[in-house]
Amino acid sequence: MVMEYNPPTDPLDILHEDAHILVVNKPAGLLSVPGKGIELADCLLSRLRVAFPNTLLVHRLDRDTSGVMIFAQTGYSQRMLSMQFEKRQVKKTYVARVSGAVAQRSGLIDLPLVVDWENRPRQMVCHETGKLALTEWYKLTSSENESRLRLVPKTGRSHQLRVHCMAFGHPIIGDPIYGESIVHRRMMLHSEELKVKHPESGFGLRFRSKAPF
Repeated sequence: MVMEYNPPTDPLDILHEDAHILVVNKPAGLLSVPGKGIELADCLLSRLRVAFPNTLLVHRLDRDTSGVMIFAQTGYSQRMLSMQFEKRQVKKTYVARVSGAVAQRSGLIDLPLVVDWENRPRQMVCHETGKLALTEWYKLTSSENESRLRLVPKTGRSHQLRVHCMAFGHPIIGDPIYGESIVHRRMMLHSEELKVKHPESGFGLRFRSKAPF
């Protein structure tokens, strides 16, 4: 699936800055890291390095997802933060608007995921070869046509929240890969909160950016 890349030109939205970490509110439509080809070179990482030359990647958000991202400013901080992500010690909370009225108040989606090689970057549920993928969800509001959910991923698989919502029968509104064919201004998925331990002090930190939809 080929989609034209027209990244937003919003100024950097810095939520926190110190000698060790940088926390940013990523806009929807901007790649976290460069894609393949010069036309996909513009990304959040390259923009940050103009103002903060030592910026190092720790994790990613999908191009069409907005919200809180943390970057390292030293090699040590990058290693410490990456270890927290690998050990699932980081708590991530997302907000999504999904299609349809969700009946239950909360639940756990336990569906293993694997890349759909013939349709990359698409992922798919596969009980034979898929890797463990867990998502807790909580209904915030619901109407006849759509619902608002809080999503808490317990694992960090590629496109996890998007595939899980689709498999759950409530695709994320505006999702260009797993959603319905209706065109929306953006995908309604936002990384609202990130909880980590500071790589230098070890103190617990909470960073938050309210969903813009």
